[in-house]
Amino acid sequence: MKSILLALALISSGVFAADDPDHNPCDAVENDQQTLACSVFSRQSAEQLLAENFEALQARITLLYGSNPTLLNNITSKVKTAQALWLHQREADCAIVVFPAKAGTEAFNIAQNDCIAAVSDDRSEFLESIGQE
Repeated sequence: MKSILLALALISSGVFAADDPDHNPCDAVENDQQTLACSVFSRQSAEQLLAENFEALQARITLLYGSNPTLLNNITSKVKTAQALWLHQREADCAIVVFPAKAGTEAFNIAQNDCIAAVSDDRSEFLESIGQE
């Protein structure tokens, strides 16, 4: 129950933090609660950037292949399939990283958030590189 309340508090504080772009809970980390808040912030930021880079890739693909519907459908399908497979791989890899921490513990949540943030940042860079001239 404590974990659920902590997660809800962090999520709601994350919503308010998103309104203040200068607020970064990773600036002054001094305890486990702040470390968890930082890991949540990092994960949310990385996942947001990943979504933005995926959307930007789709827009680039449309610009590059929009005049040829067959090619556009082909590459769009490949990109969506690759992203779905990558998401499954990310979850599997991060499950290994957090092992043997017990699900729901601070250590588990921090390790999982950190892993998802790091792997998502790498994927964002890769997506951003596709279709660039």
